[in-house]
Amino acid sequence: MKLMKPLIVFVCCIALSPASLWAQTERARAFVGAQIIPISGAPIQDGVLIVSGGKITAIGSRSSVNVPAGAEVIDVKGRVIMPGLVDTHSHVGGGSGADGSGPIQPETRILDSINVRDNSIMRARAGGITTVNVMPGSGHLSSGQTLYLKLRSGKIVDDLLIKDAQGNIAGGLKMANGTNSIRSGSTGPFPGTRAKSASLVREQFVKAQEYRNKITRAKGDATKLPARDLALEILVEAMDGKRMVHFHTHRHDDILTALRLSKEFGFRIVLQHVSEGWKVADEIAAAKAPASIIVIDAPGGKLETVDLLADNGALLERAGALVGFHTDDYITDSRWFLRSAGLAVRAGMTRDKALYGMTMAGARMLDLQDRVGTLERGKDADFIILSGDPLSVQSKVLETWVEGMKVFDRNRPEDRLYAVGGYGAGRDESFDFSCFDLGRDN
Repeated sequence: MKLMKPLIVFVCCIALSPASLWAQTERARAFVGAQIIPISGAPIQDGVLIVSGGKITAIGSRSSVNVPAGAEVIDVKGRVIMPGLVDTHSHVGGGSGADGSGPIQPETRILDSINVRDNSIMRARAGGITTVNVMPGSGHLSSGQTLYLKLRSGKIVDDLLIKDAQGNIAGGLKMANGTNSIRSGSTGPFPGTRAKSASLVREQFVKAQEYRNKITRAKGDATKLPARDLALEILVEAMDGKRMVHFHTHRHDDILTALRLSKEFGFRIVLQHVSEGWKVADEIAAAKAPASIIVIDAPGGKLETVDLLADNGALLERAGALVGFHTDDYITDSRWFLRSAGLAVRAGMTRDKALYGMTMAGARMLDLQDRVGTLERGKDADFIILSGDPLSVQSKVLETWVEGMKVFDRNRPEDRLYAVGGYGAGRDESFDFSCFDLGRDN
């Protein structure tokens, strides 16, 4: 037995090595017979989706697509395939950003506090989410840098990172206004009013402008360069359009303040939440500012969201704004993300724009539209297999695939636990008997 143990370990290592796992994606897979909703065009009946090497290599009807010889053929007749969902604002991974030392901390990276082994990541996969913008909180005017992740299987955060063509880690900058970042009666570094909030932000961006000007004037002369400032560097990246600003804002006046700051300092903006977006929908559309909305179907929350309407998305759509969705998980559970689109359609949003909002609109908000958001040849093989129509309350996410690898399968008991379990199923170090109620399919 002592001789056999090393052999067993050796064989297991071979079976689970990264090279062998990647080799699995090299063999083409053909998903045949499903209704395919590519988002980029009309639904395809009796469709064929072929993936290989982590990419989509062909898509179309059975009569128009030839399945390559040697491909693994997967019968998905009666199912629906659509792109993986893009969540533009989430807190999965248990990370946190800025602390109480100051109201503006753009140098803080959520990257340094995300636990990709946290159960919430699996819960997001169970909801069909394949790409996510992980945010620090909104209790600061800027609580730090966000992180765009692919929800691949991985043991460390590096396994889930998205990088741009230059090899830079993809992410944005979190900013906020409204009541979250206000400390009432504050005499310290935090603002006590909305006006002071805006003035503190302006002050920091002016410093960033001066910092950028000094670097420009130095012309590469190290003796003339200013001392490196990590916070100002990030604000310069935002002003230069290299980093999207994700701006938490609810009230209509706060929304206009965010747009005003964006125009004044030239940073690109995604408006997050916009509870009163419907009140200034024309202004949002005129500014060409994307609006990522949250759909809440139960009362409660903060006073500044009291005028949130169910038809917020519909009214923004009619005004011509780009509308996406987010969970703000745990505000809404990642497992039920598709309900956001269903509820938005129920309130008047068009079906096509609601499904676009779950996928391609989010991709555009994260500058990832060339890789994800639609099912097209050459794009990443990120897709979900559903039991039925994506807007039906009866439909379930059966499988989630990221770059041609299955990361969730409802038929696997250990995966199904995350899909149907109670609160404890998605909370590390939490024991909840509702997690073990596997007899119910809810």
